[in-house]
Amino acid sequence: MYYLNVNSIPTYALYGETDGEARQDWLHWETIQARSRLHDYRIAPHRHEQFFQLLHLTDGLAEMTLDGDVHELLPGNVVLVPAGAVHGYVFSTDVRGVVVTLMERDIVGLGLPRPDAGVMPRDSEEVAAALGRLIAEADRPGPGHDVAMRAHLTLLMIALRRAGPDAAPAGDSGRGAQLMTRFRDLVEQRYRQSRRVTEYADAVGISHTHLNRLCRERLGCSALAVIEQRLANEARRHLLFSTLSIKQIGAELGYDDPGYFSRFISRMFGLPPARLRERMRQR
Repeated sequence: MYYLNVNSIPTYALYGETDGEARQDWLHWETIQARSRLHDYRIAPHRHEQFFQLLHLTDGLAEMTLDGDVHELLPGNVVLVPAGAVHGYVFSTDVRGVVVTLMERDIVGLGLPRPDAGVMPRDSEEVAAALGRLIAEADRPGPGHDVAMRAHLTLLMIALRRAGPDAAPAGDSGRGAQLMTRFRDLVEQRYRQSRRVTEYADAVGISHTHLNRLCRERLGCSALAVIEQRLANEARRHLLFSTLSIKQIGAELGYDDPGYFSRFISRMFGLPPARLRERMRQR
């Protein structure tokens, strides 16, 4: 893996395509072999602003970088890449599997918690089966296609939720869960513009005290911590994958005062931005 000497993180619609070139129906899928062979089995770090991707490796090996962390992928692994996550791959030449690209808006529209970026435990038969049924419906649409696609997508998201290390308790689909899903979706949309908990609480339709209580009960942290963690994650991506100055990164994330941004990074990561960037790139 290598870091690109660019002013911003490359953003693609599908590997190498520019935004808006293709209008997705429900999904796009292709084999890992077909796409990676075109690029000598190396996909440079990039991200997608509108797409949610799943990669299911069935044969061969791969090394993946996901938001700066390196993962060794083995047959049976499923990789989740939400919109905005920076990812790249180096595949073995005998690689087999599929990459499925979905519209992020379709995931949000389900009203379920969106899976976080990461590598799922290996050999999840329920996830593989749900993914296969979704692809089969996309390839052979029949009467009620849109309803069927939404149903299969919902079942896939549930399978991912159940297979993950932080699976929700059975029956956790009440109002509290719905409010948390709405809050996290709003954070994803607005974290650059606002860090005020009261604004998010108003948008969700509850008091800031109630929002904080729900966050502590379900996420183990305050509502402000959820917002700041999303900001910190984006700052980390820019520090690692772009050549923007620290001042420019701060401005991109809504910090007009470079000193305040530097203190925020030091508090979140234990190092000032310049040292954090140097350490991450050395690693």
